[in-house]
This record gives sequence, C-alpha cells and structure tokens, in this order.
Amino acid sequence: MPGYNSHFELSVEDMDLIEGALRRTKSDLSARAIAPESTANADEAPEETLRKIHDLLGRLHNQKIFYRPRNGGYIGG
Repeated sequence: MPGYNSHFELSVEDMDLIEGALRRTKSDLSARAIAPESTANADEAPEETLRKIHDLLGRLHNQKIFYRPRNGGYIGG
C-alpha cells in the first residue's frame, strides 16, 4: 500500500490562495447555516464543515513565521 506524500512544494502565493479560498468557503457556509431552508440538500452539516475549515485555518496560521525586528522596540499594528 503506498504511503502519503509528506513533502509539499507550495509558494507563499499558493498558500495565500488556499487560505483565501478557505475563508470564502467558510463565509458561504456560515451564511448557509443561518438560512435553515438551504441545509436540506447538504451532504454534510454546515456546522461540521465550518469546524473543520476553522481548525485548518488555525493550523495554517500557527505554521506562519511572523517578522519581528531583532533590534529596537517592536510596535505592533
């Protein structure tokens, strides 16, 4: 049985595109979860899918390396 590929070569732009698509899907599913009449034909409950997307976005965020200057004070914005 073949194994999974554990090495991916994605650029920052690729990750930005993926993150944007996940955020858009999360927004659409949130709107669908508010309107109960549209959930009758859904394969999976929107709440479960929303939770999965939220967790994935969190894991992507936790893998980012944010810039912080080595010298001088840091002023966050």
